[in-house]
Amino acid sequence: MIQSIRLQHFRSYADDSFEFAPGVNIVVGPNASGKTNLLEALLCIGRGSSYRAKDNELIQHAAPWARLDAATDSATRVLKIERLGETLTKRSFEINGREFSRLSVQNIVPIVLFEPNHLLLLIGSPELRREFLDSILEQSKPGFGTLSRQYRRALAQRNALLKQQNTNKAGQLFAWNVRLSELGGHIATQRLELVADMNTRVSELYGGLSHDKSHVQLHYITRCSAEHYATSLLHKLETNVDLDYERGFTAHGPHRDDLTFTLNGHNAKDAASRGETRTLLLVLKMLEAQLLADARDQLPLLLLDDVFSELDGARRRALTQFLQQYQTFITTTDADIVIQHFTETTNIIPLT
Repeated sequence: MIQSIRLQHFRSYADDSFEFAPGVNIVVGPNASGKTNLLEALLCIGRGSSYRAKDNELIQHAAPWARLDAATDSATRVLKIERLGETLTKRSFEINGREFSRLSVQNIVPIVLFEPNHLLLLIGSPELRREFLDSILEQSKPGFGTLSRQYRRALAQRNALLKQQNTNKAGQLFAWNVRLSELGGHIATQRLELVADMNTRVSELYGGLSHDKSHVQLHYITRCSAEHYATSLLHKLETNVDLDYERGFTAHGPHRDDLTFTLNGHNAKDAASRGETRTLLLVLKMLEAQLLADARDQLPLLLLDDVFSELDGARRRALTQFLQQYQTFITTTDADIVIQHFTETTNIIPLT
């Protein structure tokens, strides 16, 4: 639980402090008042980075640094971002006075974010769905964040070779093929295990919200063999190298995989009604919260950025009931829309 936070030169905040309740905190204000920036600060202090910006964009314009200081129920946490150049920055953390250059899983505060872009999770780009899976894994599986960064670096190296025009790079390319397939195999295996776990829970959660017995299933979509992913990926990288040269990028691997959802055997993207789509989105976020709580033995924070008004009455009530056990932060331009659904005392944080 985050008890308080101070923001200095962070986004639109020069120097502001906020105190939070252990239950529902409603951040209310007009557009451009800093509501999303406050949630972004909570995400940064808890997970170590923003979901929408690079570090240099977090520092207030013309300021040399930004700093976040937070008190949780178990620690004091500090994030410092120093501007070293036009785009170059240095990030550092302190937890109870101990310094870190990067947060490990053990030092991350588990957080579930639900923001307007997530409303496109079912119908938007595959990148949204990959990020959904990887966000859970980075917060629950030690080493997954490092693994993901290593894969991205190896992918960038292979893609750079594909764009070169010399003829003596076959050996270099094979080395990156091997590296990419090894790392990609580990990523895909963990994603597949996560999807399998989700499938044991998702229909029951959906039924609890929709009050019917619909069968929901998640499907991990890949052109590689799920059982022997690394071997299959290496084979595809080798046999499709000419096409990759023509394209100038790597067309196979976990960075190209996808996640689909079926409702009673039909693809939800095509067959689900608006209400069913909204219900499934809520279920996925509730599922994310449950998985993180189980993996970390700690309830995650819930950050809801301007999405409460996107839900109808039934889904607002269902979400409200689910939120009771979590520390929650909800942004809105109209507090009345949110407050009417809560019988317990809520903490109102007005912004102007």
